[in-house]
Amino acid sequence: MGLVKKTMLIVSIDSAIERLQRLQPQRKWWRRWARRAAVAILLRETAAGLEMLMIERAQRPGDPWSGHMAFPGGMQSGADRHSLAAAVRETAEEIGLELGRGAPVARLSEIYTPSHRGPRPIMITPYVFVLHDEPALTFNHEVAAALWVPLHFLADTRNRGDIRWRQLRLPCYDWQGRRIWGLSLQMIDELLKHLRIE
Repeated sequence: MGLVKKTMLIVSIDSAIERLQRLQPQRKWWRRWARRAAVAILLRETAAGLEMLMIERAQRPGDPWSGHMAFPGGMQSGADRHSLAAAVRETAEEIGLELGRGAPVARLSEIYTPSHRGPRPIMITPYVFVLHDEPALTFNHEVAAALWVPLHFLADTRNRGDIRWRQLRLPCYDWQGRRIWGLSLQMIDELLKHLRIE
């Protein structure tokens, strides 16, 4: 559960960019043998502080992440030159947001997950982008909804609970009736670590 206290965060997007651009993300040495995927973590500044955009995945038979809260993104295809291209393409396809003109402000550490389709694991690379305008979003069939989640809510460990998954108890947050946990929460935890005010 961690420390039961409210963590103070950077609230200015410019300060967040300055902090995140100093990151040195961890890369797995065996990454070339893994199937590659990427996601886009989209940040914006509001009067109440920083927020991130998350999507609720549509309920689809056979999809192991069906109905989960996640970030826009997906598997790298043969047409993608690198994982960043996959994050940009998937974001455009899933929520109609074009990120091609802007470079990410940071790249977080790669996250490993077993594959549901064969022996090769999946390596997910999270990229952090900043939005300065309110985006008009258009969902494809993979997305049921999108919502902005305040970082100060996620930084307050009093809002943190846990769920049982298989034989494990894993941390989670509940925001507007949706549960945030798993791989997405691992990415969020790393992001918050770098945005804390010491």
